[in-house]
Amino acid sequence: MSADALTTPRWDRLSEIIAARTGLHFPPERRADLRRALDQAAPDFGLTDSESCADWLLSSPLSPKELAKLSTHLTIGETYFFRERPSFNALASHVLPLLIQQKRAGERRLRFWSAACSSGEEAYSLAMLVQQVLPDWRDWEISILATDINPQVLRKAAEAIYGEWSFRECGPEIRERFFSPVGDRRYRVQADVRDMVTFAELNLSQDTFPAAVNGTQSLDLILCRNLLIYFTAKHSRRLIGNLRRCLVDDGWLIVSPSECSQALFTGFMPVNLPGSILYRKRDAQAAVIEPLPELPSLHAPQFRAPLSESQVAQILATPAPTMPAPLPLQDDSLARLAGAEAAYTAGRYGEAAAMLSAMLVANLPETTKVSALGLLTRSLANQGKIADALTASEQWLAADKLDPAAHYLHAMVLQELGDRASARASLQRAIYLQPDFTLAHFALGNHARAGARHTEARKHFENAAHLLRGHPADEAVAESEGLTAGRLREIIAALTSGLDA
Repeated sequence: MSADALTTPRWDRLSEIIAARTGLHFPPERRADLRRALDQAAPDFGLTDSESCADWLLSSPLSPKELAKLSTHLTIGETYFFRERPSFNALASHVLPLLIQQKRAGERRLRFWSAACSSGEEAYSLAMLVQQVLPDWRDWEISILATDINPQVLRKAAEAIYGEWSFRECGPEIRERFFSPVGDRRYRVQADVRDMVTFAELNLSQDTFPAAVNGTQSLDLILCRNLLIYFTAKHSRRLIGNLRRCLVDDGWLIVSPSECSQALFTGFMPVNLPGSILYRKRDAQAAVIEPLPELPSLHAPQFRAPLSESQVAQILATPAPTMPAPLPLQDDSLARLAGAEAAYTAGRYGEAAAMLSAMLVANLPETTKVSALGLLTRSLANQGKIADALTASEQWLAADKLDPAAHYLHAMVLQELGDRASARASLQRAIYLQPDFTLAHFALGNHARAGARHTEARKHFENAAHLLRGHPADEAVAESEGLTAGRLREIIAALTSGLDA
């Protein structure tokens, strides 16, 4: 095929479609790469060559499975353990010790995300590094989310079996300590490392994050390396903004050295370390958060003996005391709440939490108070301040026990704290109060799936799928932070398929 044939409007349109669905960028100078990718992809779709594959892609929309299959050919998925060693050296010498120091006196929990994890070597490298740097790691709650758009590489990652080529940057001590031989010069990651990592399918161009539904909120560290080089400038800016919102205040983002850009990472402070530049989230507008106002404890009522007739007569004859006038309602409370909502939407969770905490010390109208507590719970959770988020969610429930959203968010916070039994009970209460609460059904399905209760998981996923019927694909699901009905249907289909595998 000639170079001219690759620059026709037909190929321009195909590049636009691929960029819209995946974020991957194929400008005219990369059309030869696109043609080679489609030549390789064509047999997977029963086609003969790149021309027929291009015609097919232009004529009909791709299903999620077809999109994932195509994506396997559009990027170079090569990776290996401890790839780009300077980044891991920076993690070991600076970032992890700092995070450990910050967390040791409080909640001993660390949350990491390996975005675009490919076949899993990066996520497992991070888990091995944590075990090396943190001697008492078993006493901590450590979770590493690893995502990719390609279900094929995710299956390989979950199997955790690798050949010699994956160890080309490792000394023999890594293989001896963290792997077990499985024959034919192949090795499997040991169980204590595998247990730290959770693999999930995620489209970084289309999915919504941060969101509790996919575990991308209140993260301490995100690795997103060797991906931005494939993205359009527009998708890169949007992705970095979303990743920033996923991080707690002072959280860390690590990209590949070739992807560093002062213009792209304006919401971060660059940290120069030997051989690498890391980015640390900074929120200059965040204020100090005031303590949450204390609410009276809820105790069982104390029963007393009934009053005599003379006592009743004496009470009735006593003039009622003059009650002090209540504090005036905050006339600007709705405006202040709107300001906090705007800060939250922009990802300035610290600023939103500070504004809401200041509001809650005043005498607010009940509906405004409930709304403020709900937004405060979300803001604190997205900062990773889970204990404070639990307090806020409990106050929210005390203010409105019949709000299903309060029970749902309370469940998400409890799940973050590792109290899965209480989280399940809160989800069940949410569904009792609102039987068509789609996301609560979905969360219960995930809860059952994690516990290998596949029949129960399938039932909840089917309930969620049933509730999504008739909803437009681009309609946001309630309490999902923007996840659309169409995307949730795709996720449910993939998870249900996994139960059958």
